[in-house]
Amino acid sequence: MRLLLNVLWFVLGGWISGTLWLLAGVVLAITVIGLPWTPAAFRIAGFSYWPFGRAVVERDTGVGSGCLNILWLVLAGWWLALHHIVLAAALAVTIIGIPFAWQHVKLALLSLTPVGKSVVEV
Repeated sequence: MRLLLNVLWFVLGGWISGTLWLLAGVVLAITVIGLPWTPAAFRIAGFSYWPFGRAVVERDTGVGSGCLNILWLVLAGWWLALHHIVLAAALAVTIIGIPFAWQHVKLALLSLTPVGKSVVEV
């Protein structure tokens, strides 16, 4: 079932989200200031491509991660999360869209504070 949901997710728009996150990671890597967020962008890209059967867990809760997450939240995280929440609300209207809406909620939580998180298989 996970494979079917992941394939549907990828075909119906997951490839766009994942590719945009990869592009964001490359842009962040080019700038010196964006280097601390580059691994998080690549992590979100992988999760955006194939989200079913995976979960986000805390990996590092140190002060450095907290400061990077606060800066990320203020500059970019809130509007990225808002985007995912709007998509989740639109998908949750239909019964078929509920599993996809749940993945957008997980992506919204990850895009709020991406530093210090890890994506693991469930």
